[in-house]
Amino acid sequence: MAKPKDTYYLTAHCPGSLGTVDVVTRYLREQGCYVVEMQTFDDVLSGHFFIRVEFRPPRTTPFDEAGFQRGLQPRAAQFEMQWELVATELRPNVVIMVSRLDHCLNDLLYRYRTGQLAIEIPAIISNHPDLQRLADWHHIPYYHLPVNDDNRAEQEEQVRGVINECEADLVVLARYMQVLSPELCAALTGKAINIHHSLLPGFRGEKPYHQAYDKGVKLVGATAHYINNDLDEGPIITQGVEVVDHSHYPEQLTARGQDIECMTLARAVQYHIERRVFLHNGKTVVFTH
Repeated sequence: MAKPKDTYYLTAHCPGSLGTVDVVTRYLREQGCYVVEMQTFDDVLSGHFFIRVEFRPPRTTPFDEAGFQRGLQPRAAQFEMQWELVATELRPNVVIMVSRLDHCLNDLLYRYRTGQLAIEIPAIISNHPDLQRLADWHHIPYYHLPVNDDNRAEQEEQVRGVINECEADLVVLARYMQVLSPELCAALTGKAINIHHSLLPGFRGEKPYHQAYDKGVKLVGATAHYINNDLDEGPIITQGVEVVDHSHYPEQLTARGQDIECMTLARAVQYHIERRVFLHNGKTVVFTH
């Protein structure tokens, strides 16, 4: 479904208290803004409140974004509210990191090319040269930055250089098979999404679906999460799962699993760029469609 033009995302969170919804909706009404979509969540365990609103400013006059923010600030401050206003037409810069497996990269590039993902991809970074031609076909700069135990620190500095030069709003690890340093994880907190199969913590290493077949697994799936210093244990954004049985051989399990990885990663990126994800106390609140 196409999004309305000239709309904005307003996201906010604060300690839960009486009037948190009203302070947002009343201000929008006073400004003549039409609410297209609104979702709220009051976490009774943490005592924290979350709200996401997509709204359309009045069409009779140009929207004064700076003035809107100045007017909202003192009202939000009364509730210790942290908030952000973003135009929906903004296309964030997304740097993709990948190794040799191309299924997630291919899927993201297709969604980018067809407009399903409203993003810009200023760079693809890889520790292998294998996917250079795919990047070239999409006219996207490809940075081949090999890494080994001897040059890991220097390679990460190069990675950070590309990310900074591209002014990346988001980094997507689309099956990038290297462990990032604690320093890089910290620098990318809330700005980097990883994807992996949901067979973890079992079946680590190469050919996880072959290992899973040997154990007779009955479910395959994928997890997309923000990275942190705990390997594959960052705050989860979304997951996908599918039932399988004894008739699924390793190649079929791999194909099913990779399909789910693609869909799960794309959904996580979509949620992130649409400001549907809140990071709070090491976990996520995700407002799905």
